[in-house]
Amino acid sequence: MNAVIGSDVMRVLIVEDEPVLRDGLVDLLRGAGHEVEAVGDGASAAKLGVEKPFDMVLLDLMLPKLDGLEVCRRLKTARPALPIIMLTARGAEEDKVRGLRTGADDYVTKPFGVKELLARVEALARRAQASHVDPEVIEADGCAFDLGRCVARRDGHEVVLTAREAGILRWMYRHRARAVSRAEFLEQVWGVPGTLETRTVDMAIANLRQKIERDPAHPKIVVSVKGVGYAWGAC
Repeated sequence: MNAVIGSDVMRVLIVEDEPVLRDGLVDLLRGAGHEVEAVGDGASAAKLGVEKPFDMVLLDLMLPKLDGLEVCRRLKTARPALPIIMLTARGAEEDKVRGLRTGADDYVTKPFGVKELLARVEALARRAQASHVDPEVIEADGCAFDLGRCVARRDGHEVVLTAREAGILRWMYRHRARAVSRAEFLEQVWGVPGTLETRTVDMAIANLRQKIERDPAHPKIVVSVKGVGYAWGAC
């Protein structure tokens, strides 16, 4: 079962390329009772952070393959409410400002104390919970979506959505008065340039329909708009 911010257990993604520090952070957060996954490069973090419904991310700034600022930007594009604490050995004010402007919710400079880090994690979790008092719940065509928890329910059955699938639904519902192009999905949900030639969006929509539509062959929630993209059809 996925953890929810504000409960006793959170699901935390740790992104740190130094093995000793990464293992120490994993032990620290698990010792505090949280579920933890860890990766050592930015590309893996950007992929995993979008695909899985984490409750918080501890993100190093200096990473191989993709730096922490770009990872933060991509994660916040796909999941704006995802709390991110940036970790870095840099202490210059401009680095902190860049991180916060990219979307980080807090900033901890290495070396840091164990108690301080845990306190910041707990404080950010409380702030995130307080800012989302109303759950992100949408009902459409007999299906209920809890986008905050990344689950959908129909006829008493619950299915798990990926964070990206929840992002697709969130963006479509927010812009339900119009159709959304594939390029817009790529930019706003995937966090990549919309000019990329890819069938990624179509494949993701097809998988999503299998999960949420009563009849995936004749969708009523995520409908196709010829020559444009997709639209929220359950108004």
